[in-house]
Amino acid sequence: MSKVFFVTGTDTDAGKTVATRTLIDACVQAGFRTAGYKPVASGSTLTAYGMRNSDALFLQAASNPELHYEAVNPFTFEPPIAPHIAASQAGVEICTDKLSSGLYRLQEQSDVVFVEGAGGWRVPLSDSVKFSDWVRQENLPVILVVGMKLGCLNHAMLTAETIVRDGLFLAGWIANRVDPEVSCYAENLAYLAANLPAPKLGEIPYLPDISKRDLTAFIDQEQLKALMS
Repeated sequence: MSKVFFVTGTDTDAGKTVATRTLIDACVQAGFRTAGYKPVASGSTLTAYGMRNSDALFLQAASNPELHYEAVNPFTFEPPIAPHIAASQAGVEICTDKLSSGLYRLQEQSDVVFVEGAGGWRVPLSDSVKFSDWVRQENLPVILVVGMKLGCLNHAMLTAETIVRDGLFLAGWIANRVDPEVSCYAENLAYLAANLPAPKLGEIPYLPDISKRDLTAFIDQEQLKALMS
């Protein structure tokens, strides 16, 4: 049975895609067939091949086995707005059954699947369904990406508490330094390491043009092995 992890963030632009791609790369290098899944994406561009989202394309490129774009990103919306609003404007219903069937197909082809969410933990998919409702339905272990910037301690602790309160397993967290000028970085990192109820899986520094870099050295290989066991 393949392993599945849901990757969420403390907020929008916390670095979910960077962290998810890095986890995929690390697992592929370790010999696992690893797929990235971005089931819902807004902020996309119309191309000759159809609507394409840059985050989903990152995950598609990192995945091994090779995957069709639609397998990675079944719901794609053009405006960079909340998914439920984008879906409403497009006249589309984000059906959780379709999210689940897409995940199951990837599981059949892979040893590991990393599912990247949209925005933060409580992002709505419709007026009545949140992304976290689907994660609870599938009972997926969660990896939290903490965008290291002013306010991250509150965001991280509240998100972690909510995930646990929702009855889900917080499998680990990754620090992603989105603000190179953030004050007291080491102190913030130490506080999170001491207080988040999960192991730190990695620490990604602020780097220019990270899209072209191999970031797997910033993943804790021992913690990754424990995650896969």
